[in-house]
Amino acid sequence: MVGTQGFCEQGEAADTFNVVQGATLTLLGLIIGFSFSMAISRYDQRKNYEEAEANAIGTEYVRLDLLPPEDATKLRPLLVSYLEQRITFYETTDRSQLPAIAARKNALQASLWAGMAAPAGLQPSPITALVVAGMNDVLNSEGYTQAAWWNRIPVAAWLLMMVVALGSNLLVGMGSFKVGSQRGLLLVLPLVVAVSFMLIADIDSPRGGLIRIVPQNLHALLASLQHA
Repeated sequence: MVGTQGFCEQGEAADTFNVVQGATLTLLGLIIGFSFSMAISRYDQRKNYEEAEANAIGTEYVRLDLLPPEDATKLRPLLVSYLEQRITFYETTDRSQLPAIAARKNALQASLWAGMAAPAGLQPSPITALVVAGMNDVLNSEGYTQAAWWNRIPVAAWLLMMVVALGSNLLVGMGSFKVGSQRGLLLVLPLVVAVSFMLIADIDSPRGGLIRIVPQNLHALLASLQHA
């Protein structure tokens, strides 16, 4: 009876361990899937804002025809320089250059708005208001882009994933402690988790890694303006 009872207790303990192990692995999979979804949504958002910036700059470049010729001639080179600066922002991987890029961007934005405010104040009209609204869209689109680049997966989410991943690997190791020739399979879970974390971090990092936002819309717009 004692042996039978001990055998039953061991069986119940093994069943409980299997339930805990399965629940932990399921939780790990859900957290990784949720984090991957977060990274993908932020990546798509950054892509959409790059397209929106190109559309706003291209539309405003055309709308400058509604201003007096002397004002349009003054603003177009500034708008092209601003476009080139935005391309630099997307392609720069050295974070130490970001303050200088931001300073040049701010100076160009100030020059564009000052150049727009002068004719708008002298000749207020619905047509001028349309051009001013277009310039406002150009400046706002940059702010939306910057906010999207700051929007990353929270550090708390990364810590939670790491804790759950560590616990899952420990449980898998404990459950396979008595396995002999198949111990090489224990490397599968850490490898899969590491690759998943690397992919999520790569997608979530807009300025590092292999997967980055290519400003193809801005490049296409610059090429069209230079050959116009």
